[in-house]
Amino acid sequence: MSNQTHSYHLVNPSPWPALGASGMFMGTMGMAMFMHQKPGGGWLVIAGVALVLYTMFVWWRDVIHEARVDHAHTPAVSRGLRAGMALFITSEVMFFSAFFWAFFGASTLPKLPLADTWAIAQGVWPPKGIHPFDPFHLPFLNTLILLLSGTTATWAHYAIMHGDRKNTIKALWMTVILGLLFTSCQAFEYTHAAFGFKDGIYASTFFMATGFHGFHVIVGTIFLAVCLGRAYKGQLEPRQHLGFEFAAWYWHFVDVVWLFLFVFVYCGLANTLMPAFETIFTGTNLLILFVISLIGTGYGVWKLVSSRKFDKVAHFH
Repeated sequence: MSNQTHSYHLVNPSPWPALGASGMFMGTMGMAMFMHQKPGGGWLVIAGVALVLYTMFVWWRDVIHEARVDHAHTPAVSRGLRAGMALFITSEVMFFSAFFWAFFGASTLPKLPLADTWAIAQGVWPPKGIHPFDPFHLPFLNTLILLLSGTTATWAHYAIMHGDRKNTIKALWMTVILGLLFTSCQAFEYTHAAFGFKDGIYASTFFMATGFHGFHVIVGTIFLAVCLGRAYKGQLEPRQHLGFEFAAWYWHFVDVVWLFLFVFVYCGLANTLMPAFETIFTGTNLLILFVISLIGTGYGVWKLVSSRKFDKVAHFH
């Protein structure tokens, strides 16, 4: 067998992808059976979820082994892992964009059902009968909690970079506790909501956006709790701590999404700024902006193609 002449990691054959796919298939089929009230659907969902969770545990265990024991995470592999995490967070941005789009569309252009067919009355936002939360009560407290957790996560990263295991553990404990506190406050908020999930477009988009964000907070808290356990074992080192780095990226992403939720959903800033938007974003202005961006993109491509650096890359063999 010839020696490896590249810095990339060729993964050994593994049963975990097939096992994880089987678990997801079982969960999907079980959920369909459960919703159609077929016998055994609930148990199939539980078995599928358990199989997926087991796959996640053993697969990530192997990744940690590859990094710490096999030393397979070379700089090239680490760059690839970072790119993968960045793309995953990008997909999450698109996921939440759908909820924001639905909320903005309903809030800035409210209309009654069949308003496109015949005019009945001008819509209002929030809809009649909906009493939204006071943004500067519990939502503001949750905002402070998440912002504080972002600073403790950054503190943990700083401690890891300086080999300070004691402060790493302390900062991670604070971050995990703040994450649990946020989830508890959101659960309390939900139990005191003056509207339910089925009470119209405002309620459904509110609970979908904030609920999925809450789910992401729970996932991020588990992610950081795993990093805390690894910190106790001394596995987070200044030269290699990709696991925590990805957890911190994810946590800061969750923080940013919450800021958007607080400003635009709880405080209704989009509705306040709507008159300015209608003045600025006219058809003529958007056309001018498109032409300018097109010219700028063309100029940038021309500069890149005509540069010597591009010529060297294009003719590299």
